[in-house]
Amino acid sequence: MAERVVLLTGSLAEPRIARIADAISDSVLQPVVLNIGVKVAALMTTQIVERRLALPAGTDRVLMPGRFRGDLDRLSERFGVPFERGPEEAADIPAFFGRGGKAPDLSRQDVTIFAEIVDAPRLAVPGILARAKALAADGADVIDLGALPDEPFPHLEEAIAALKADGLKVSVDSFSADDLARANRAGADFLLSLSETTLDLLNEGPAVPVLVPTTPGDLASLVRAVEACEAMGRPFLADPILDPIHFGFTASLLRYAELRRLKPDIPILMGIGNVTELTDADTTGINAVLMGIISELRLNAVLAVQVSPHCRTAVREFDRARREFFAAREQGALPQGFGGGLMALRDRAPFSTTPAEVERLAAEVRDRNFRIEVTEDGIHAYNRDGHHVAQDPFALYPHLKVERDGAHAFYLGVETARAEIAFRLGKRYAQDAPLAWGVAAETGSGAETAHRLTFDEAGPTLSSTIKAPEGDGKDEPE
Repeated sequence: MAERVVLLTGSLAEPRIARIADAISDSVLQPVVLNIGVKVAALMTTQIVERRLALPAGTDRVLMPGRFRGDLDRLSERFGVPFERGPEEAADIPAFFGRGGKAPDLSRQDVTIFAEIVDAPRLAVPGILARAKALAADGADVIDLGALPDEPFPHLEEAIAALKADGLKVSVDSFSADDLARANRAGADFLLSLSETTLDLLNEGPAVPVLVPTTPGDLASLVRAVEACEAMGRPFLADPILDPIHFGFTASLLRYAELRRLKPDIPILMGIGNVTELTDADTTGINAVLMGIISELRLNAVLAVQVSPHCRTAVREFDRARREFFAAREQGALPQGFGGGLMALRDRAPFSTTPAEVERLAAEVRDRNFRIEVTEDGIHAYNRDGHHVAQDPFALYPHLKVERDGAHAFYLGVETARAEIAFRLGKRYAQDAPLAWGVAAETGSGAETAHRLTFDEAGPTLSSTIKAPEGDGKDEPE
């Protein structure tokens, strides 16, 4: 039997919602559009719904507009069926029910991430292990212990053993042949880096070498090292070395392409730190472009570092990039519409309403609770006492009349500051919800806390709700 879902709406949106309901109705889902008797559905209150709603027989659940700010639990208890808050935009209703496209499958990828701890010799083993666990949680597959020039690493073997005991794969990155030999004997999985002149270190153990040119830019020497490992039957990764911008960057990209042409089937690694660390630009965009090159050339691994503070989420970003680009390539598609995890600063559709729509909505408000919205002309703040628009929150303050209301002033300060950030950058803003920053600012759980402040005769009430990462996050107060 089809699930019967009531789509509660107002008179202005009813025709559009009805068309959408007809389009998604099938043997599994039977949407029923019900006009509650208000012009603008977002202005419904819990009390209005309780007084006016008469549910059709057989209703399984009720979908409220995304901007409805009433008490869903209270309504669920009152009517005996679940009440849910739907998407903010009517156009998103099909996707809400899985009819307008489904979330991309980001479970698959084909690029191994090496994440380097660049100062490993200066950290005690517990510190190395803690750093490694954090990198693994961000998506690293191999923990790379970076040795420092002319600095001893007496606890190298102990560090490798501790990481391996914790189930982590380990590489050691050093210019010292002695360090690399010790690492190989201690059970490291990979050695960074060997050239055709240092392949004898492979005799010390079974570690997989990352091969590099003998001198910078010498692709021929790298090919000889590759062919030597092939002759020995030893697995390897080859790295032509990515150079910094203005110091051979473009030529180094061509070397990756040429190596892939010469050796179509060998595993190739790209170290990305020379570009991410040495460029004053947000790493989400840099990693997206580098991942595009890696995806087209079918490279197999990256070495990422997080030394500079502006690169502190590079591993997490690359983990997301490898998944989105894999999904896009598998579908023969552009890397668009695969979750937007790398869209940290801007959104494709930053404004969900027009100034005219907000103007019409503001004219219907009859309570003192402020609504905050962002459109292409600025930040809108409105309640029953007026509608004000500005691009600077300070310009709104004289109109809000909250000089003697600390709680309200604090709340509006937070919300209008968020709104200004969204307006300046071109991000989607939804009142009472945190701004979305892609993977650049994910929490460990992916959940966020939403706060709202409402007012009645008894005074202000602040409530908090834990919002799941896939929640609509598009609420506003009654």
